[in-house]
Amino acid sequence: MTNEKDTTSPSGPVRWSDFQAVLFDLDGVITPTAAVHERAWAQLFADWGYTRADYLEHIDGKPRYDGVQAFLASRSDERPMGQPTDSPGESSICALGNKKNELFNHLLETEGVVPYPGSLTLLDQLDGLGISQAIVSSSKNAKSVLAAAGLSDRFPHIVDGVVAVDENLAGKPAPDMFLQAAKLLAVEPAVVVVVEDASSGVAGGVAGGFGFVLGVDRGGNREALLAHGANAVVDDLVQTVGD
Repeated sequence: MTNEKDTTSPSGPVRWSDFQAVLFDLDGVITPTAAVHERAWAQLFADWGYTRADYLEHIDGKPRYDGVQAFLASRSDERPMGQPTDSPGESSICALGNKKNELFNHLLETEGVVPYPGSLTLLDQLDGLGISQAIVSSSKNAKSVLAAAGLSDRFPHIVDGVVAVDENLAGKPAPDMFLQAAKLLAVEPAVVVVVEDASSGVAGGVAGGFGFVLGVDRGGNREALLAHGANAVVDDLVQTVGD
């Protein structure tokens, strides 16, 4: 397998039958929870002059505390790291991260989440082709999101923020979480497709030497995804489904 940006097939930008497994980010790829996360971040950082550009540049795809730290650094805010056990609030980076998690879970509970229809169509096609699938998400809420979307039984392997902590895996843009998922699926990176909507995730897929990195642009991130190494970018995964 090669990682060349002109890889195409009659059914779309990637020929799925050339690969043995697909690693999906969750938020913004399978479910529209990226928008829920964004609203939670916007509420959290309302007093810091937060904009969507901040989300894309400093937060998108990163583990929660890393996102808090990167955003605060952009505002020259040097508050202490604190501990993951810190009460939700503003006393530390961890406290802010925990506050963001509270905001996200409240939005998830009150609004719910419905998977992208195009993503479900692709999952069905991959099942028919016998291609293994896993979720690789920086979020520690991946299992609750999958449950809310009715997809708890769809993925046998989930490498999320909880697993990353337990296994001491570096978060995206490091490739560690993707490599762990490939190991669980017993496949080599060269025969695996990574599907991401975040630049940091795309960078992780490229760094891991995966056979194809597919970007999903849900609005305004296409050039950044390509700049970080995506082989192709689509607006919706239904565009990759064959006849």
